[in-house]
Amino acid sequence: MKSVLRRLFSPILNYFEAGEEEYSYKASHRTILLVVGALFVVLSLISLVAALAAGTIGALIPFVVFFGAGVVCLAVGGLGNNRAVSKIWGNK
Repeated sequence: MKSVLRRLFSPILNYFEAGEEEYSYKASHRTILLVVGALFVVLSLISLVAALAAGTIGALIPFVVFFGAGVVCLAVGGLGNNRAVSKIWGNK
């Protein structure tokens, strides 16, 4: 299952896993990334409910932004290697 998901998210993972420079990785960074990703997804769902209640198409913009950020965080935190997690944090 993990290989199928890695293939599905390969454009995102390839960007963050690329490079040969040295990186600094801590296991807590992966945990925090997963928690932040889950919070972004929950926030996006709350935003979607508010957008549907408002009835305007422009209210969907926060949903798209928060959902996209949440998916990237969850993909890198759950499927990415140590370099990808370090790169999303900006640690070198």
